[in-house]
Order: sequence, then structure tokens, then C-alpha cells
Amino acid sequence: MDRRAFVTKVPLTIGAAAAVGAGAEAAQESPPEPYNRNFPQAGNPGGKVPDFAKNFVTTDMNGTGPDGKPTGQTATFSGASKKGVTADTASAKMQLTADEQAILDGKEGPEKAKLMKIMVRFGETFGATKMVDLGGAPHSNLFIGAPYLGSLIDMLNECADAGLKSYATYTVNPRPYDVYNVQNNATEMEMIYQGYPLQMKLDYVHSRLGAPDLNYRSCACYLDEVGNAPDPGTYVAWCESSAVNYGNSVLGIRTNRYGAGMEMICAMLGKAPLFGLMTDEGRKAKWLIDVKTTGEPDWGALGTAIGRKCVEDIPYIAGVEDYFGGEVNNQNMHKLKAMGSATAAAGAVGCYHVEGVTPEPKEKGRDMLAEGYETYAFDDAEQQRIIDTFENLWPDQDAHPNAAFIGCPHNTYHEVVKWVKLITGALEEAGQDETAIPVYMFMPNVVRTRFLEEETELAGKARRAGMFYTNMCAVVYSGMKGFSDRIRGVTNSAKTRNYSSIRYFPDDKLVDIILTGKI
Repeated sequence: MDRRAFVTKVPLTIGAAAAVGAGAEAAQESPPEPYNRNFPQAGNPGGKVPDFAKNFVTTDMNGTGPDGKPTGQTATFSGASKKGVTADTASAKMQLTADEQAILDGKEGPEKAKLMKIMVRFGETFGATKMVDLGGAPHSNLFIGAPYLGSLIDMLNECADAGLKSYATYTVNPRPYDVYNVQNNATEMEMIYQGYPLQMKLDYVHSRLGAPDLNYRSCACYLDEVGNAPDPGTYVAWCESSAVNYGNSVLGIRTNRYGAGMEMICAMLGKAPLFGLMTDEGRKAKWLIDVKTTGEPDWGALGTAIGRKCVEDIPYIAGVEDYFGGEVNNQNMHKLKAMGSATAAAGAVGCYHVEGVTPEPKEKGRDMLAEGYETYAFDDAEQQRIIDTFENLWPDQDAHPNAAFIGCPHNTYHEVVKWVKLITGALEEAGQDETAIPVYMFMPNVVRTRFLEEETELAGKARRAGMFYTNMCAVVYSGMKGFSDRIRGVTNSAKTRNYSSIRYFPDDKLVDIILTGKI
């Protein structure tokens, strides 16, 4: 993967998006060509990339790392799909209800019939024999108005023109840029205009289909301030690797790891095929992760290790219960958010279980382990081994950092307060007025508003010290053309590190770097 090409480092769970969009158009004829045959993938060179996807030639799990080298990993993103199965060779046959068949027959309009046809073929490809009704609210990872998504955006507009909407108000990932707080310079503005010419068109169709205003945009849709946290056991359709991961694991919802666009089809139908992570069997763990570190683990390193080891298999993590007191709350959820997002970025983990902490193992214990599971020990030596693999990908490896990135996935309110107090306190102790490098704190606008209202003095103090509050996506920003030539970034997010040239450091070391501007 060319990590300097524009937005190629976006975590492309949106990989299915272009294919789904074209599939909607092709669904007028039967049977449509299975587009996945045309995509070059790891171990499968494929054929010529179709015009609708000419700008999309890779995904986050095609077996290529941020350095462009093969990782030896690939994933199917279902947790239980049949390798090599395509839409025209699937053995499963969907058993539709009378209402579902009526939609497929066009009784509710041609647009909805096309969506149902895509849904049926999608479900059968992954072995589903029936659909389930969805509850809660969807979450969409269709958030960047890039040219290659044009066909999908057109499809969604066609649906909106026909009066279709999501069955519930849904949340969406953060916008890909912030020209007010971060990218307010001529160079990056030019990149934005070149890279996202369809952004307004995309934002408009989301508003037509049922998304709330832009202040609620976040990859961490489950935060209290955003409010998309369905009850345990609820079938939903979510798309965003870290949100799917947190939702399945910590909230106990049931969703597969959709490619962006597929979740919108589910949203407009209010249904999803039943397979993979939505089934009891599909949520069984194939790995026991035995954490034996002498102190609290480095959550990003632990998540990275799990992602690399399990790829898309479900892990059952033991040995960390004491760090949560038996429950997940606003003060400790960031640990699972950091670990889980790393499992989803270093691998393709869509669900994990933490012994004594997350819902299913609290109820069923080690019955959540599948027969024949394997064990992976994560001790101090293994933790250090993983951290030592985090390469320095800066073009000038001996240069000093010039920016810090905190909040991927987006910061919680409590993380924002914690980090601002850490940095301003360290500045006071060092007798400094400002940080040595700018610090970008990523969060949804609704979290920023709460922070400004409840910690007004602290917020102003931090801003004067060199901290910026932004609502965009850190990974997309680091994926801009020429980013690594301009920015030598440091972060505490293993997810960000996995997708970019930004270097990873634990919290205490990162504070020191922010104050001194040196590593």
C-alpha cells in the first residue's frame, strides 16, 4: 500500500461501499456480476478494477502493513464466512417471510426491491438462511466524500428521492477534515478540495436518510453524549471497525463487521441476514488470551498482539479483571476502547470477551470458549516484544516530533479531562506556559461542548497552552497526501499507529514528549 497516496490509510471497512453501490445499479438485471472477483486482494491478483472502483484498490486487511510490506494476514470480516464463496456460488438459500418476499417482488417500490435483492445475495454469500429485524440504531462508516464512493452516494440519493429512510435515527463516523481547528492552511485545504469533492453531497444524503446533525458525528457512537448504545442482545447493523468491536464486546449487541454501504441497506430495510457475529455459535472464542503482565498491561500493545494472533477469530481475555472492578464504567471504558480498537486494526477482530467484565462471559464464563480453543500467553516479555515491532516510519527517523494526536477512537469526556489535567499539570511542574508541540484532542462536538461548559477554566487554560479540540478522524488526517513529509506525529493510539506513520508511546512517555518536543 502506498502510504503517501491520498486517504489510502483510511481504515477501509468502507471497502464494500463501492461494490455495494454498483450492485444496487446492477440489481435491475439478474444475475449481476459478482464484483468481488475484480478486486485485487492478497493472494488473489484478480482482474481489472472496474471503473466505479478505480480509486479503491486496497483495504485495511489485504495483508499489507503501514510500511507497505506484507503482514501475512487476510480476513473475511464475518467471523464465520465460507472462504472463497461468492454471490454466484453460495450454497445457502434465504428463507424469506411473506413481508420480505413482497419487498423483493416490488410491492414497496423498485428501490426497496433492489435493496432486498442485494441483501438476499449478501446473506447467502455468508451462509445466512434468514433475516432478523433490527433494533437500536445503525451506525455508518460512510463518512468521506471521495470520488470512488460516487456510485454509492448516487444510490443512496435515489433511495432518498423515493422516500426511504433508516428505521431509526442513526449515527455516522466523524467528517474527514476540520478546517477550523487543524487543517487551516493552504496546503491542506488544497488536499481537502482534491480528495473530498463529494463531501457535501454525502452529508446531505445522510441528513435525508435520518442521520442527526454533524455535532453527533463520532467513531465512538456509544459515548453517553452521542447516545447510540443499544441494549445487550439487540440485532443492529454497525459499520466502523472499532465501534463494531466495542459494541459486540462491551455493550453485548449483535452486529457483523459490515463494509460501509451495506449497513445503510440494512438501515433502510430494518433487517439484516443472520450469520457470523450475530449468532451464538459465531460469538464463541477460539483463543484464550492469558494476560500475565506484572502490572497493568499496555492496552494498545495487548490489543495489537491479540489482533495479530487472532486475526478475525474471537479472543477470550483473562487476567485483567482487577483493572475494572468487575464492571465497565465511564472511568475505565477507555482501556477496552484502546485495546479493542487495536485488535480491530492490527487484525479484524469484531468481538472479544473479557473474563468477569464484559456481558457474555459474566453470564456464561468459560463456556464462551469454543471446543479446541488455543491459548496465547501475554506476559512482560511478550509485551515488550510487541512494542519493539512498532517501527519508526518517519522519513527522517532522527528528527524531532512536531505534533501529538490523542483520541482514536474519539476521546470520552473523562479522557479529555484526564489528558488536559495531565498536560497542564506537567507544564506547571516544569514551569512552562506552552507545550513544545501542538496537541490535537479528537472528540465529537457534543463532548467538546460538555467539556467547555463543565470545565471552562481548564479548557481555556489548555487551549492557551497549545491544545486543540477537533471533531475529525485522526486516521483520515494522517492519510492525507504528503502527511508524513509534513507531520512527524506521536500518539497513544495503537489504532492510529497501525494505519499511519505516527509513532506510538505510552501515556507517561507521551506527556514528556509533548512538553519537551523530543523523544
